[in-house]
Amino acid sequence: MRQTAQERRLMRRFDMHLPAAIKLAGVAEEPIATETQNVSARGIFFYLDHALTQGTQIEVTMTFPPHITMTDPVRVRFRARIIRVEEPLPVSRVGIAAVIEEYEFLRSTGEADSSPAMN
Repeated sequence: MRQTAQERRLMRRFDMHLPAAIKLAGVAEEPIATETQNVSARGIFFYLDHALTQGTQIEVTMTFPPHITMTDPVRVRFRARIIRVEEPLPVSRVGIAAVIEEYEFLRSTGEADSSPAMN
């Protein structure tokens, strides 16, 4: 019996439409503003106006609001690798799935928290 993509996932994905800033790792360009479509402990899915290459390393910064954290807002920056790029339909955005490789919690100033990054 064939498994669907959802059944093969290791971690549950949550529909979360949260603002996010995407940067290509090691590139000094301004971040690209987007909104997440879903997030899990190990991955993220979002749309962009243009395709990125599978395997590209990205840096994502986003804030989880109080209604998700059940406490104060939590800013997180993580490094991820693009694992899937969906072909867009005419006049639509490109869907991008990335696996999270490491992350760190940020203070409200944007500086990393002194606690070690969790993998």
